[in-house]
Amino acid sequence: MQRRTWLLAALGMAGHPARASTTPGAERPGIRRLALRHEATGARFAGPYHNGLAADPIALADISAVLADHHSGAVRAFDPAALDVLWLVACRAGQMGEVAILSGYRTPQTNALVQGAGDSQHMRAAAMDVLLPSAAFAPFLETALRLGKGGVGGYPRRGFVHLDSGPPRHWGEVATARAVPRADPLARMAEAWAATRGRLPAP
Repeated sequence: MQRRTWLLAALGMAGHPARASTTPGAERPGIRRLALRHEATGARFAGPYHNGLAADPIALADISAVLADHHSGAVRAFDPAALDVLWLVACRAGQMGEVAILSGYRTPQTNALVQGAGDSQHMRAAAMDVLLPSAAFAPFLETALRLGKGGVGGYPRRGFVHLDSGPPRHWGEVATARAVPRADPLARMAEAWAATRGRLPAP
């Protein structure tokens, strides 16, 4: 209770005010919901965090606790604009189930420990690393890139996408999710048949 009280006070101060965010409300007017689980701690949040006009400070306090630094337990009021980025991407990608978070807020010490960028948005409580099953990875990353809001980092080998509310930019292995031509299934069948006839080297 004391932690929530402190976070409610922090949310009303200079950090990340719990007022209407900059994300357009036209995506889905009305209540915005998220279901989050921190992979390291198992902490969960599920429910509405925004009524379509303004973020709910109590929900933001609970989310901030879920997304606390998992090494030290330190909590910082989370940026509602970052939550809106996640909500928009999840809505557009059709992935509105529980979202697994590898990393939310990081203290400078934790950020150095994991070799994060020196100006990482994680230290502002404005970034999340979203763990995704392999089948959902490419659609989620492509949706985030097309949205064009904040930072997007793709890490397919580690199975997560970084989202933040900072300036629009992208990095990591994102090119493959943007413009990979879809393989013609008939052409692939022809290649496989030719390989069995010795006309092409087997892969």
